[in-house]
Amino acid sequence: MALKSTIIKAQLSLSDMDRNVYQDFNLTLAQHPSETEQRLMIRLLAYALNACDGLEFTKGLSADDEPELWHKSYSDEIELWVELGLPDEKRVKKACNKAKKVVLYTYGENNQAIWWQKHQPKLYEFKNLSIFSLDFATTQALAALVDRNISLTITIQDGDVWVSSDSVNIEIKPVQLM
Repeated sequence: MALKSTIIKAQLSLSDMDRNVYQDFNLTLAQHPSETEQRLMIRLLAYALNACDGLEFTKGLSADDEPELWHKSYSDEIELWVELGLPDEKRVKKACNKAKKVVLYTYGENNQAIWWQKHQPKLYEFKNLSIFSLDFATTQALAALVDRNISLTITIQDGDVWVSSDSVNIEIKPVQLM
């Protein structure tokens, strides 16, 4: 018998001073049985960092041909493709060919630098690609916030991100690799 996804309700109060986005979101996320709490929270963080009208979570781990988040135009063109992790170059190429803009958030312990060193030369040929590295310890702290009902305040200013719950404040400094 297959395991079912866990449904997570997230209330997000976003103040993105870099992009002048000030909005409250009531989001529903499905946590795939194989998805870690760290990855789930990075998906939520990626949503906040790219929040816009029409941005949606996709099938994620359940579909190989979709990103974690995307924004499609009214004519069904992919405006934004948001990817997580350390994908192979073929997946990044596919994303860059399908979408106008691709944003990748890398994370993981001890393997981001190795991945970057291996793929960096090939990735520079994709002009519509941006890559940000997320610190492992910080994303682990985010994972500790997972609950079936999450209420967060996220403030973004000068590229820095502050995530606050009732009891915890976490500062995140995404490092732009390209």
